[in-house]
Amino acid sequence: GRSPDGERRREPPPAPVSNGGDEDSGRELVELKVIWNKNKYDVKFCLDSTGAELKQKIHSLTGLPPAMQKVMFKGLLPEEKTLREIKVTNGAKIMVVGSTINDVLAVNTPKEAAQQEVKAEENKKEPLCRQKQHRKVLDKGKPDDVMPSVKGVQERLPTVPLSGMYNKSGGKVRLTFKLEQDQLWIGTKERTEKLPMGSIKNVVSEPIEGHEDYHMMAFQLGPTEASYYWVYWVPTQYVDAIKDTVLGKWQYF
Repeated sequence: GRSPDGERRREPPPAPVSNGGDEDSGRELVELKVIWNKNKYDVKFCLDSTGAELKQKIHSLTGLPPAMQKVMFKGLLPEEKTLREIKVTNGAKIMVVGSTINDVLAVNTPKEAAQQEVKAEENKKEPLCRQKQHRKVLDKGKPDDVMPSVKGVQERLPTVPLSGMYNKSGGKVRLTFKLEQDQLWIGTKERTEKLPMGSIKNVVSEPIEGHEDYHMMAFQLGPTEASYYWVYWVPTQYVDAIKDTVLGKWQYF
């Protein structure tokens, strides 16, 4: 044949097609231990690859986007330099710090929940008497036998039961303070609950809008706010005495 063909026949055979596994054949590999989030990955990586390429590899292992990786090898790994240049050797430990988007979301979710709780707290700061559960009772208006209120005065508890008030279901309720037994009796038409003062965790009250000489008041009977027992139309002059008595600040005059 003609010499060009002869030339052609002497060309080296084409390089074998890579099957993926030996993409780095012919290039010098180094064995690394990549450590991220208590996980260890054994990685073979080309010594002449750059830090940026290593980050891509770490991304494929961990799902951690390169932008969120801090890769440490004797300090922060430079992205533009090759592993050979920064003298990475076999068995080198590469530390990776960073959180995946999911981790970040998982961390933020409790925070957001906390923020929502704060919001809920702030919503509670709108006057209680505007909240639906309380409006139901307050919209009935004052009980016909409500006790007279005296504005701007703090009085001791009367010796008679405080009556002429509603509870949250709009039923009539009266409060009797049995100081000698250290009990608060909450009486309705159906029954009387006798509660040891010490079992009442808290007492909250707020003036009723438009009728500031009366308060709505709650006795916390259990560990959470769900256990509040609401009483409406408490004359303002007794509010402090009720709190002091129930919460144990009673002074015998």
